[in-house]
Amino acid sequence: MSNVVRRTRATVAVALLWTGLLTGLAGCSGGGTDIPDRAGASRDADDGAKAPSPVDTLRITPQDGAKGVSADEKLEVSLAGGHLERVTVTRIEDAQPQQVPGAISADGLHWRPAAGTRFALAAKYSVDAVALDALGRRAARRTTFTTVVPEHRFIGYFKPENRSTVGTGMIVSFVFNRGIQNRAAVQRAVRITSEPPVEVVGHWFDGQRLDFRPQEYWKPGTRVTVDAQLRDVEGAPGVFGIQSQKVTFTVGREQISLVDARKHTMEVRREGALLATLPVTTGARKTTTYNGKMVISEMLDVTRMNGATVGFKTDQGKSEYDIKDVPHAMRLTTSGTFLHGNYWVDPAIFGRANVSHGCIGLRDEKGGSEDAPAGWFFDRSLIGDVVEVVNSRDRQVDPWNGLSGWNMDWKEWKAGSAVG
Repeated sequence: MSNVVRRTRATVAVALLWTGLLTGLAGCSGGGTDIPDRAGASRDADDGAKAPSPVDTLRITPQDGAKGVSADEKLEVSLAGGHLERVTVTRIEDAQPQQVPGAISADGLHWRPAAGTRFALAAKYSVDAVALDALGRRAARRTTFTTVVPEHRFIGYFKPENRSTVGTGMIVSFVFNRGIQNRAAVQRAVRITSEPPVEVVGHWFDGQRLDFRPQEYWKPGTRVTVDAQLRDVEGAPGVFGIQSQKVTFTVGREQISLVDARKHTMEVRREGALLATLPVTTGARKTTTYNGKMVISEMLDVTRMNGATVGFKTDQGKSEYDIKDVPHAMRLTTSGTFLHGNYWVDPAIFGRANVSHGCIGLRDEKGGSEDAPAGWFFDRSLIGDVVEVVNSRDRQVDPWNGLSGWNMDWKEWKAGSAVG
């Protein structure tokens, strides 16, 4: 065979081969299954159903980013179809986030908070929801909202201090900076418990003063917890509390001192046993000392006493006394009755005559002396100790004047409670 013939046959064979390949490729592009068509597959996906949009599928009220939401505003997560898988609503706090209780409905289309749930005021919340559509595809959404910051707030200042040790006559006393109209709600927000347990009842003296005590003096060693959850409590129309505070205190030994204004003495008893009988001076004839049970509410190493601040003025309007360095001063009433050291009268007065402006005086030295009767008593006293005065020419101290609620019987005390 000639070379020309061979070249001709080879050329024809190659041509036939390319023709077959091109035919095969044309057949695949027309609907064959041996080689996938990527462009066609993309078109098929575009024609099918897309994954649901979380924004379109999940509806959350309040809307995302809402501000000034009221405490009673409706909170709901809802779904048009499919079912809710999980919903978490959280009050965002720096230290301890708090979840809002709630439940998904039986049909799986709604989540609502538990009955009676109210938002905290001046707080931020997050809502995290996950849902499945009819095809089992999952969608999630997160929103946040902020509650209203009320214009008017109230706070309660109270004694005793956290982790303090007090006397057996201690009364837990709240003084509010605003008038309280919804007394029951405020009183319920203050829970006082003790170990060993004892009934503790609150008594309102007016719209700004709420005291708590048991029927009898606390037993020594009792541990008391004051849990004041006043935040967001509406004390008056449009006035809300701002406190969430828990404190504890311990009741120390029992010390009760009996002042006899006629005998000019004070018997100091510890657990019923007599520690000492100290000579005192009480109120003079025109400025007598209250009778009754009073409780030490404040202890000052030194303080200034000015008669003008409690109504003792001369005819010329000047203060009847102004002593800048009264030592060992222990407050007994809000109106200004103290048991304190006295260095400015003749020491022979103590135990013999009543010359004060209503206070109870113990002999002391200028600057205060631990060896003097006033220093000795001060060092052995606690806030919460009881000092009872008898045989004075004055009336009994009012229960609201200082921590003097022990002068009210239990039935009358309980009658002043707002919660029955």
